[in-house]
Amino acid sequence: MARSSLSRQWVLLFTLLFCGITPGLAHAQETGTLQEMEVLGVVADPGGQARVLLRSKRDKRALSMAIGQFEAVGIALPLEGVTPPRPYTHDLLLDVLRRFQASVARAVITELKENTYYATLVLQVDGREVQVDSRPSDAVALALRVGAPILAAEQVLEAQPQGAQP
Repeated sequence: MARSSLSRQWVLLFTLLFCGITPGLAHAQETGTLQEMEVLGVVADPGGQARVLLRSKRDKRALSMAIGQFEAVGIALPLEGVTPPRPYTHDLLLDVLRRFQASVARAVITELKENTYYATLVLQVDGREVQVDSRPSDAVALALRVGAPILAAEQVLEAQPQGAQP
């Protein structure tokens, strides 16, 4: 194996370990089906809290997650087709992934525990899939930028309470 390829793999492995590889997607797949979602937009609720609104493409069930203001901007930019003059954090991460010949395959909202959503970002690396723990808002922002599917576990759609956190 060439030295540059070996170095690239070590840097990518370190990055993935630093981000936290998670078994969350396997759990979501074991406990039910995954539904493909579409992002309807980012809105402020009556209390001023930013929320990302998603809807199941199959049966149109809604999913609303509270997010921070910076996360709202990170999601709104690709929804509106805006490319900032300097890269945002999500753009930077995508550039790093591209340089290491990795890509975002999909984002999966895997579970809801104690009013907090969990997600997995599935990356394509050297012909295999690698799962990385992610905040749902970051996974959605990254998937939107590259046109990757956004999925939600059936149990998340069934158990969604008011005010759950991303």
